[in-house]
Amino acid sequence: MLSTKLYSLPELFADTGAEQELRPVLIALTEEASDKPYTIKITDLPAYATVCEESPRFRGRIALALTQAMTECVRQQNFQLRFTMTDILTALMRTRMQLSQEEYVNLFRGFGLDFSKTDYEARRTGLGLYPFSLTLGQLQKLLKKEDIQEATRAYLLQLLNYLETHHLNETKASVKIREMLGVTEPEQLPKLVFPTNDAFGQALTEFVRTLENGPEAGSWMRLLQLCQKATGAQPTAKFQKEAGAAVAAVGTELVASHIEVWLSALAKLPVQELNRTNTYGGHTYTYTERHFLSGPNQELAKGLLWISASLLTPTMLHSVAELAAKCYRKIPEKGQLAASLGNACVWVLAKGGLPGVAHLSRLHGVVKQANTQTLIGRSIEKAALELGMTPAELEDMAVPDFGLQGGRAEYTLGDYRAVLTLVGGKAEVQWSKSGKPLKSAPTALKSTHGQELLNLKLAQTQAQHAYSAQRDRLDRSYVADRRITWPRFRRYYMEHGLMEKLVHPLIWRIHHPDGSHQDALWLQDAWRNAQGKVVPEPTDADTLQLWHPVLAATEEVLAWRTLLDENQLRQPLKQAYREVYLLTPPEERTRTYSNRMAAHVLRQHQFSSLAKLRGWRYSLMGAYDKGYESDAATLELPVQGLQAQFWVSEVNADEAWNATGIWNYVSTDQVRFVRGEETISLPEVPPLVFSEVMRDVDLFVGVASVGNDPLWRDNGGLPVYRDYWESYSFGELGEVAKNRKLALERLVPRLKIGKVSEIKDRFLVVRGKLRTYKIHLGSGNILMEPNDQYLCIVPDRSVKTTTDVFLPFEGDAVLSIILSKALLLMDDDKITDATIVRQIKR
Repeated sequence: MLSTKLYSLPELFADTGAEQELRPVLIALTEEASDKPYTIKITDLPAYATVCEESPRFRGRIALALTQAMTECVRQQNFQLRFTMTDILTALMRTRMQLSQEEYVNLFRGFGLDFSKTDYEARRTGLGLYPFSLTLGQLQKLLKKEDIQEATRAYLLQLLNYLETHHLNETKASVKIREMLGVTEPEQLPKLVFPTNDAFGQALTEFVRTLENGPEAGSWMRLLQLCQKATGAQPTAKFQKEAGAAVAAVGTELVASHIEVWLSALAKLPVQELNRTNTYGGHTYTYTERHFLSGPNQELAKGLLWISASLLTPTMLHSVAELAAKCYRKIPEKGQLAASLGNACVWVLAKGGLPGVAHLSRLHGVVKQANTQTLIGRSIEKAALELGMTPAELEDMAVPDFGLQGGRAEYTLGDYRAVLTLVGGKAEVQWSKSGKPLKSAPTALKSTHGQELLNLKLAQTQAQHAYSAQRDRLDRSYVADRRITWPRFRRYYMEHGLMEKLVHPLIWRIHHPDGSHQDALWLQDAWRNAQGKVVPEPTDADTLQLWHPVLAATEEVLAWRTLLDENQLRQPLKQAYREVYLLTPPEERTRTYSNRMAAHVLRQHQFSSLAKLRGWRYSLMGAYDKGYESDAATLELPVQGLQAQFWVSEVNADEAWNATGIWNYVSTDQVRFVRGEETISLPEVPPLVFSEVMRDVDLFVGVASVGNDPLWRDNGGLPVYRDYWESYSFGELGEVAKNRKLALERLVPRLKIGKVSEIKDRFLVVRGKLRTYKIHLGSGNILMEPNDQYLCIVPDRSVKTTTDVFLPFEGDAVLSIILSKALLLMDDDKITDATIVRQIKR
């Protein structure tokens, strides 16, 4: 049992006046709650179950006694015991109680809300450290059954005045109290109060002020007060009914226009970083607090979102999707910025028909938290079920084309012409006047065609988002083993203004009803095979599947690469150049696990982000739990009934954790596949699935390894792992780097660097004017001849590089970095960066 310092529990409950028959129950309940592990809930305790079996009146008497004991704990500064009692009282307040109005008032006074005294801080404690809202709800239930007494009314008026005059962010409590007091007419309502510690609250305060006593004031007040009651995960039927009436009273179009503006502002509202300093126990602590919306304003925003579901416009849907992505953003030392508000956005998008599903599909690929991905996935599944189709089919239908034809759409704004195009995976707008190109949108159009400009900008942004989301969806579809019927493929892919830019450069396996197949891509207005010869168009009985190199012979893969290079055809995702991972002899011997990616040191936070982007589940490992055990990132493979596991463990060296106790680095271990509780042998895993899983793991290592950080060694890193950094930075090539080498062997002879560069083993060797440089094809790190001196060049990732170089696929940042470094170093006598020059001349 936790120490009670100045009191034993029997003394405490005796001195605070607890009734004799209640004391054994109070002692047992408090002792069990004090001793319980943090994984056990109060409601699971035997003593609590005993209390719940008693009458509502008995539980009310327990609550009164606990409140008195908690007051004494505060006086004696025994906060540990008081927190335990708060947990018990909070659980009790969620059950049915039987107390009189006078006893409820006494409870509030026990919370420190005694207005006959002047202790302001005690009142603030009552609001924050006691179950104030739950207790208020209990009183509200009682007053629905009996008339309010004058003493109760007088106390509630004092409480209401206190909340509103001190702006204590207790809007929901104020609304409850006004309802209990029977204040319903607009002219009787107190002025709406919004917390003004964020821009949203300030804007709403100003909005209400401008209403004053105008004809719409009462209707708007009712609408905003209703939004302040937005609790729970989804709106109740009662809320939706009241919302419909409130919107109609103001005017549908007027409400829609204001909500559109408010949601857009919320999506753009910056997150404030506030430095806080607290003194506790004689020590001063300084920390950074990130603030988006106050609690009451979040509830109000949630209410506005729920109301928007019946008023949705394309602009509103875009704002809701942007707000959702913002709310789900992970904030250091906090977690998601505003998860409940993000969940409300998902609910609204699910009500937005096919356009809403399109936004959900993009959001599903953007968020990283597993529970949020599950929520979004279920929303898509529910919408698909209602329409009688699979989620994948619904997502096909939901992709907007933005008026594109052949990846372009033309707009005329006055004397100017704008063309929206998808080029190289980017949505761009080119402007011209009378055929003469312009660098940007004419300034004059902002005053004459302002709304059209905004719509065009929105279309460009959404087209970019949709393209990226669908590209990633296609890339993740390999393990789903999906086949699409030709009629559906033709309608939603081949003839779709946006999707055609994705699918035309990709290779597809066309399955025929007789079991045979043909591999082909769309080139020069015809389906062609790897040799460039025209093949018959699919029939309505055929199905199409995204081609994977593991399904083909080496000669065919090389033929496809040659065809792409000869036609300067850039694939939106790695396909012909995709890495293939086949079982190796060591894996055939171990059978149940692969050590191919073991013994690497990864930056844990970067590894976690990558894993979640690829659909894996992983929880950050902290120094406070699982300190010596292995953990795993897992990927569900429902089509095959498998789960892939990539085991990692913490790197416990030199106290290598951050301020929140999370390990900075993890070391890699085995890759396994399990079905249920059984580990299956690797030869049983379908080759395509094995290859894709190992490709993901290689990606995690290839990006998150400390060996990729050119500054890691010079900045100290972990001394014990410097040998690993050296071996990874300049060691043997992995599969990704091997494919990168093949691409460079084709590219380098055609580039400006071709005359001074060559591929040697695992390096691109560049002969500069001052020295010769060896750029590692895996890490991109550089050694200088003749003594293999390390050259540290940190790439500027904000600068666009190699724009005039044909690359056969998108998405390999290291390949671009290698080419950029080669172009820089071939003219090393012209480098002006003092840090680089000093290293070269050392």
